[in-house]
Amino acid sequence: MSSSSQLCELSLIKASELLRDKTISPVDLTQACLDRIQAFDKTINAFITVAADSALQQARAAEREIANNRYRGPLHGIPIALKDIIDTAGVRTTAASAVFENRVPAEDAAIVRRLKVEGAVILGKTNLHEFAYGGSGVVSFYGATRNPWARDYIAGGSSSGSAAAVAAGMCFAAIGTDTAGSIRLPAACCAIVGMKPSYGLVSARGVIPLSWSYDHVGPLTRRVADAAVVLQAIAGFDPGDFTSREYPESDYTEAIEGDTHTLKLGIVRPYFFEELEPDVAAAINNALQVLETVAYEISDASLPVDTDRTVQGAESYAYHEQYMREHSDKYQPETLRRLKRGEEVTAREYIQKRNELEVLRNGAKDLFSDFDLLITPTVPVPPPSLAELQARPDELRNRELVLLRNTRPFNVLGLPTITLPCGATSLGLPVGLQISGAPGDDARVLQLAHAYEQATDWHKYVCDL
Repeated sequence: MSSSSQLCELSLIKASELLRDKTISPVDLTQACLDRIQAFDKTINAFITVAADSALQQARAAEREIANNRYRGPLHGIPIALKDIIDTAGVRTTAASAVFENRVPAEDAAIVRRLKVEGAVILGKTNLHEFAYGGSGVVSFYGATRNPWARDYIAGGSSSGSAAAVAAGMCFAAIGTDTAGSIRLPAACCAIVGMKPSYGLVSARGVIPLSWSYDHVGPLTRRVADAAVVLQAIAGFDPGDFTSREYPESDYTEAIEGDTHTLKLGIVRPYFFEELEPDVAAAINNALQVLETVAYEISDASLPVDTDRTVQGAESYAYHEQYMREHSDKYQPETLRRLKRGEEVTAREYIQKRNELEVLRNGAKDLFSDFDLLITPTVPVPPPSLAELQARPDELRNRELVLLRNTRPFNVLGLPTITLPCGATSLGLPVGLQISGAPGDDARVLQLAHAYEQATDWHKYVCDL
């Protein structure tokens, strides 16, 4: 297997097996990704910074270690990209904003340190909606990211570049962040897997925040098993992160092979199935029929939906207040407008809403007294075209709120949630299926997602660039 395109089409797990067996080299694998970035990213615009020299240096180190039988595990020598909101020592972290255009962190984020311990190769930093404050990926100092499946359409946001890079075969996994759907929305738009872990399962230390109370960090991959491998490496309590939570340890890579025929699934139709675009509805209905064959029981369920944005607005404003005072001219106008809305929140309002959030989360486990997992569409409508959004900038936020409608409630509750491809529209635009579990039940979420994936062919489609 010498062709760069063939290498880039491998799943992460298959590439890992070939690296472990010394059939392929980390250097060849990394160079194949770099070649693909060079060939196609001019139009897709997935990357802000490509760290080619350091990536090849890391790949050569991995090659020596594997040759000397010092294999670290399934991420050893695997090229991975990072959303450009995650700090990397010596490599700029811009958050896709002119405000941080020249910001070079002195330390790696906690998640980057974990990936480096596992021997992963860091390819570079991916594009995003500026400061992660949006679901379209259209607002960025470095320009919009385009969907690899249909380049006139959005890749979704805010982790737009991370999703596009994975879908386009420019890396074998990427790390994104998810405050209202920013991993799952672009993953669904780009026909890949996106996992938002349980709140606090993965450390957010060293990640530029949008809202501490809702921010999650997680993987984007082309296969569910690949997401399990990455989550296994990055999950774990971090005493240096005040948002970190302790959960019972799980072996996610082993759990995905478990039997799903005992699982009771709840289909959350109120709110989540309302006003679905017809092609999306058809794809989801087909997916439910498949789930009936891999689960024990499927019945209707309900879920409380809190649409209040007081906490997010206040926390976003708190982080950016000083930067807005000193560099307001460097923000994209739409980002500045959104941030300034948080200025109106009083301390009393914030405390009250923050307390209400904790009450909701404390009751989250009770939602699963009758069900093991909850099922919804990931996004109620297909990804819109770039031209459509750019022609009506005054409507951008309202359009994004529709795109994020089905993902945000799971950030509020802090539940582990995954999206994976389940179909396509008549125009060939991807549709995503969303699976959610009880707090800390990430393994079971991955288990059902893997079972569904194996029962369908959607994961076998390759993005033809």
